[in-house]
Amino acid sequence: MTPIAKRLAGHLARGFVMILVVATISFFIINNIPGDPMAARFEELIEQGASPEAAAQSVKVLYGFQPDGSMWQQYLDYMAGLFRLDLGQSVTRPGTPVLDVLLEKAKWTVLPVLIGTLVSFLVGIILGVYAAIKRTGKLGDALAISGSLLHGIPQYVLAMLLVVIFATLIPILPADGPVDILFEPGFNAGYIGSLAEHAVLPVVTYALSAYGGWILAMKSSVVTVLGDDFILAAELRGMKRSIVFRYIARNAILPLFTILALSLGLLMGGAVFIEKIFNYPGLGLLLIDSVNERDYATMGGAFLLITGAIIIANIVADLFYTVIDPRVRSGEESA
Repeated sequence: MTPIAKRLAGHLARGFVMILVVATISFFIINNIPGDPMAARFEELIEQGASPEAAAQSVKVLYGFQPDGSMWQQYLDYMAGLFRLDLGQSVTRPGTPVLDVLLEKAKWTVLPVLIGTLVSFLVGIILGVYAAIKRTGKLGDALAISGSLLHGIPQYVLAMLLVVIFATLIPILPADGPVDILFEPGFNAGYIGSLAEHAVLPVVTYALSAYGGWILAMKSSVVTVLGDDFILAAELRGMKRSIVFRYIARNAILPLFTILALSLGLLMGGAVFIEKIFNYPGLGLLLIDSVNERDYATMGGAFLLITGAIIIANIVADLFYTVIDPRVRSGEESA
């Protein structure tokens, strides 16, 4: 087995254990939240005119177990279902598997997060290099200050500022929902254009909130590389500045690829605030709604999906770093 294959196997094993631990912790935390969701649902059905027998049967179907079932039996049933990728049934969508609900909502979170993060990464590393090279001048100071300011503003504050500016004071962009209801869903210019227009503010929010971290991290990495011996040797040998610049950028950017993969996973969880502000029907808004509606199965599924995204991102980051950095590969082979 190759060193990379061994590394992958180790990561997968640890990731599997972490998912089981998170599933266990989230199950007991969620099921010990004050208030009985089954009793609340039972009362709702009674108020809607259902008989006690019909209401009890409906609660049984929704939650998949009797209200008086033991906690440990529920846990064993939950873990057995998890191995079959069965996360239970959604309470708010009777008869719909939680996994189907999560996959439906994930598309509204993944694409804006991916686009916003990649844009901020590309812009941040380019400007971070210039901020390091020009760190003693006004341009370097201005770039560093812009990065510090944006890095210090919370995501939800940034989202609200964009809504106030571009949806209220200068109403040029929509800020409510993923698409205009006037357009028929499908592969047509009107619907696609509306999707793109409604996605601008969420994507810009993700990009601006991450930009500050990228430019500061890249600046710090470049400054560190500038002091390395091979850069000084290249300059003393009279190599062209463009060649030296490529050496600097290539070595400085390597650590940031790990952060990039991790940030993609972490932003899946951070989407809660942004999606609530823009009423974007992704995983974040689904998590909030499931908490409000006491849909414990969906809530636990959302936690697992977000945790799984972070674990997978960690594995991808480590493997990608191993592939692109020959120093890591040579170290593993010699070991």
